[in-house]
Amino acid sequence: MKNKDGGAKRIAALKKSIPLYALLAPAVVLLFCFAYLPLGGLVMAFKNYSPSLGIIKSPWVGLRHFVQFFHSYQFLITIRNTLGISIYSILVGFPLAIMLALMCNALREGLLKRTFQVVTYLPHFISTMVMCGIVLIFLSPSHGLFANVAHLFGRQFPNVMASPGAFKHIYVWSDIWQHLGWDSIIYLAALSGIDPTYYEAATIDGASSMQKIIHIDIPLILPTAMILLIMRAGSILGLGFEKVYLLQNVQNIMASETISTYVYKLGLQSAQYSLSTAVGLFNTVVNVTVLLLVNFLSKKTTQSSLF
Repeated sequence: MKNKDGGAKRIAALKKSIPLYALLAPAVVLLFCFAYLPLGGLVMAFKNYSPSLGIIKSPWVGLRHFVQFFHSYQFLITIRNTLGISIYSILVGFPLAIMLALMCNALREGLLKRTFQVVTYLPHFISTMVMCGIVLIFLSPSHGLFANVAHLFGRQFPNVMASPGAFKHIYVWSDIWQHLGWDSIIYLAALSGIDPTYYEAATIDGASSMQKIIHIDIPLILPTAMILLIMRAGSILGLGFEKVYLLQNVQNIMASETISTYVYKLGLQSAQYSLSTAVGLFNTVVNVTVLLLVNFLSKKTTQSSLF
């Protein structure tokens, strides 16, 4: 009798939720079509794919494309450049976003705080192409903003975009300027959820503003920070393609050739579909491995993890 009542309740709950499932259905279909269905194409990494033969009839070659990539001269270059830019971006951008959130949270409500937030958030809405155009215009050695300022003092502004050593600094710091304010929003949300009684008790005990930040704010947003760090570490080799490609030129290519741009050139420019798929699959496997490792270490040390 109880089983029948339980079954009836589940059926009634299911019928009640049908409108919600109907709203969810388009998102599920799109996710399946564009995220899971294309996974079948990964088999190209293990075949010598030919468009005329198709994926199924193309000859099986096993791990040959992976070995080819590991022995190519581009392997160490792309891995070094991708890791270098990604780690540099995490080491600089991750703590700066927390510092900006703490700074904004310390400001009193009013025009100053709202203006500060708007100014720091606005660059995030600039498209990647426009952002790269701004960088190239500003750093132009002949007509750029910095070149004109240098000419006022009788100096010659160097062509920094042609310098391989300057590429990662230009990429990382322009990226920080564009996304730092937006990245701090999550930390601001975590700070806004802190119980005000903590601050009241600290004020009664005579704690200064800096002591409140050190002993209240930072410990309470640490779980959120660890989750975001895990997610960023999980895409350590997933450096964005658009910005790197738009800032890349012949002079700085030894420092700007990353896995994403290399896959694009192999697949779409050279038509080496199997090799480009193998490189992309290697990139994904490394990202998942790093994600699991950092998640495990975070769970053991801070008790915060994604799963």
